Amino acid sequence: MATSGDYQPTSGRVERATGVTDGSGNVTLTWPAGAFATPPVVTIGLQAPAGFYSHRITANVAGATTVNVLMAAGITLLGIGVLAAGAAASGVTVHAHASNQ
Repeated sequence: MATSGDYQPTSGRVERATGVTDGSGNVTLTWPAGAFATPPVVTIGLQAPAGFYSHRITANVAGATTVNVLMAAGITLLGIGVLAAGAAASGVTVHAHASNQ
C-alpha cells in the first residue's frame, strides 16, 4: 500500500553490547562514538545461573548505559516461601540492545 504525503520510513540505528557485572553488581556498556545523539532506548537481558535476578538501568546517556543487577535467594519463613533482600550479583553477563527509537 502506497502512502501519500511526506512520510519517510525511519531507519533506526541498533547497537548491541555485552558486559559482566563487577563486585557491586554494576556493568557499564559503552556505545560507539556518535551512535546516538540522545540517550537510546535500551532493553536488557541477563545470562545468569539459576535464581531470582532483577536489573535496573541506573544511568543512560548517549555514550553509555549503566546497569545494576541484584540477586535474591529464596527462603522459607514459617513454611511460606519468600524472597530474601536483594544483594549485588557479580559475574552476571548482561546483554543490551539500544536503539534511537
